[in-house]
Amino acid sequence: MKVAVVGATGLVGSKMLQVLAERNFPVTELIPVASEKSVGKEVSFKGKQYKVVTAQTAISMKPNVAIFSAGGSTSLEWAPKFAEAGITVIDNSSAWRMDPTKKLVVPEVNASALTPEDKIIANPNCSTIQMVIVLDPLHKQYGIRRVVVSTYQSVTGTGVKAVDQLMNERKGVPGPMAYAHQIDLNVIPQIDVFLDNGYTKEEMKMVKETVKIMGDERVKVTATTVRIPVMGGHSESVNIEFDKDFDLTEVRALLAKTPGVVVVDEPSKAEYPMPKDAHDKDEVFVGRIRRDESQANTLNLWIVADNLRKGAATNAVQIAEYLQSKQWL
Repeated sequence: MKVAVVGATGLVGSKMLQVLAERNFPVTELIPVASEKSVGKEVSFKGKQYKVVTAQTAISMKPNVAIFSAGGSTSLEWAPKFAEAGITVIDNSSAWRMDPTKKLVVPEVNASALTPEDKIIANPNCSTIQMVIVLDPLHKQYGIRRVVVSTYQSVTGTGVKAVDQLMNERKGVPGPMAYAHQIDLNVIPQIDVFLDNGYTKEEMKMVKETVKIMGDERVKVTATTVRIPVMGGHSESVNIEFDKDFDLTEVRALLAKTPGVVVVDEPSKAEYPMPKDAHDKDEVFVGRIRRDESQANTLNLWIVADNLRKGAATNAVQIAEYLQSKQWL
């Protein structure tokens, strides 16, 4: 199968290549795509070197699937051109997520919504993906009314420039700033730009994407998204109010048998999910599972996942795997 990776030289694009290789996706020919300035450079995949080409060249090479991770403007310009050529696009940017004509997919939750006619498929926001995987089985069992989420997000979610900023600050070396403020020894309660309602774009992504993926407008979500000086994964404190009461033992058992979820919840042994333990893993880790004692039918959870893997690359590759299993590629 011919596979194009658009944005192959970026942080997420590089992770896409790693995940494609690790999961043994049947790539017979890799087509790495990047901006004009990267054309001609080589990327390594499974011990072979492939030259970076332009998006137009990639279309002419007729890949079966194109996985995009090159930013919203690139996706808006090029995804329709790939789709018009009959190439299925899985897009990791925010460009198509809230388009009512496009599916927004987390395979464990709503892969069944896909059809052979879907030529541009949106990959959700990293912080949304890890949350909905945990919410979905609980919603089916108890009915979710409201979710209050605060995130603690890795600098890798911003990109290489942010990683460099953190490491430069740690060494006391001046350098380019990805953020308006110092990130080392600090916490920045802003991810993306502020909107007129006082929330950031990242916060509203979590609100709107959760409802779209779960297919239930009764689920109310409010979010505060925060950047912290860590690498390895995003963490989330999630408070969930249900229609009906629950049993904690049943909640743990339900989550433990959910595909893609690992329960790490032994407070007496100081065992709970942390970004350093989620790093380079595909699973979503959940712990600190406890009843909210301030009101009825309400649960508190702590959710951690590698934002570059399940939050981006792995989820996109899993969508491709689902399409391949249906012989739609």
